[in-house]
Amino acid sequence: MRALPWLVTTQGASMSDPPAAPASEQEIEAVIAELEQYRQRIIDDALRIAKLAKVPKQVTMGHLEKHPEIHRIDAMLAALRAGESFSLPTSTAG
Repeated sequence: MRALPWLVTTQGASMSDPPAAPASEQEIEAVIAELEQYRQRIIDDALRIAKLAKVPKQVTMGHLEKHPEIHRIDAMLAALRAGESFSLPTSTAG
């Protein structure tokens, strides 16, 4: 997924950073669609792998309900739909 600096703020932004321009309705709708596709891809991939490993679907769905990335996506979707801004954690991976 591409970075969306005009939509979200990152933790640790300095006070000298210019304020982010508000996102247009079309931009927000596009981001929501991308997040929904990403969420569905996580679920589809997990189900496909579980099927190959012969793990019961019910067990897989139980694990997906606790999946941290799905929880983050759901929180972002809820914030976007409510018109709220949110922060993304800064990456420590180098």
